[in-house]
Amino acid sequence: MKKVISFILVVLTMAVIVASFASCTNTGAGTNTGSTTDNSTGSYSNSQHTNSQTSANTDSEAQSITVYTALEDELVTKYLEDFKAKYPNITVNVVRESTGIITAKLIAEKDNPQADVIWGTAASSMMVLDDQDQLEPYAPQGVNKILAKFKSEKSIPTWVGMDVWETAFVINTVELSKLGLSVQDIKDYDDLLNPALKGHIVMSNPSSSGTGLLTVSGLLQLNDKSTNNGWDTLDKLHQNVAQYVHSGSKPAKMAASGETVIGVSFGYAGISQAEKGAPVVTVFPKSGSGWDIEANALVKKATINPAAKTFLDWAISDSAMNLYKEEYPLICNGQGGKYSGFTKDPVDQLISNDFSWVAANRDQILKEWTARYDSKSAAK
Repeated sequence: MKKVISFILVVLTMAVIVASFASCTNTGAGTNTGSTTDNSTGSYSNSQHTNSQTSANTDSEAQSITVYTALEDELVTKYLEDFKAKYPNITVNVVRESTGIITAKLIAEKDNPQADVIWGTAASSMMVLDDQDQLEPYAPQGVNKILAKFKSEKSIPTWVGMDVWETAFVINTVELSKLGLSVQDIKDYDDLLNPALKGHIVMSNPSSSGTGLLTVSGLLQLNDKSTNNGWDTLDKLHQNVAQYVHSGSKPAKMAASGETVIGVSFGYAGISQAEKGAPVVTVFPKSGSGWDIEANALVKKATINPAAKTFLDWAISDSAMNLYKEEYPLICNGQGGKYSGFTKDPVDQLISNDFSWVAANRDQILKEWTARYDSKSAAK
């Protein structure tokens, strides 16, 4: 794989890192940063031991690990209920940020790593970190159940996938009708170029959001990578975009609240808003969705906490995978769940994603995107 240099990513997000570094660094007891709804730190522990099955000796004394994640807040809480029931002597200190910020933070901390585990963060980011020699090879228990295309290619994997997430359009049907349009009018990316939608679309910023990057890189791949067609489409789409936000789920939430008509987000974000009663419909683009893998990895550091390996074993266990399946139609052992919105098989909905190309061209893609479109980015 070509070497990827993440300098531009660090520059783009360093202001955020400096502002949040003190609150995001492991202090042994999590606190809420309070800066955004997608930005939280927390501790999860339990006082009684109920399960002696573990890959590390966690019974003898309490242990504490710091986990960096880009998973949605509500999913972190839900999933960790299962972990703490099985491993009550392990305290998990969570630092939650968007994918781009987590990646930049890890790169900035390379010489003094603070995290023990990366959980639920984009595989495209894992490749960047792996090229920076920041991931410790580890084969979690049950790794053979993970499909080959959803884990690193190394004999001892440096990252292992848990689920897949993909580009979707989250449409507020009430607000769309005010523009004289219906959901049937929004089937693919070209439909987002309708002049009636000018100022009514919100997207994720690829410099800070994994969803933003998979959407942009997906569009470029749908347009043959080497041509200007992808950037031409993004230029036209930019005319209709009101704002680029620093979160993968925020466009869906803004559509749900009526702050925008269409949020270019990811599938689960739209489905969950509809389940809460919001007047939104999730549409997956007809030509295919850009996608990425939410993956886990062990951070390379002088001393590896054995509890970190226990966490990674649990993170692809049957109980954890069954939880992921409740939220995602595609999980990395091939035994996916189901939710509405797809017009075809969820696997067929995904574009043919060239992760190596994305990782090798990530810096250039972000540089080009920033030069063209950053004027509409939300303040950090």
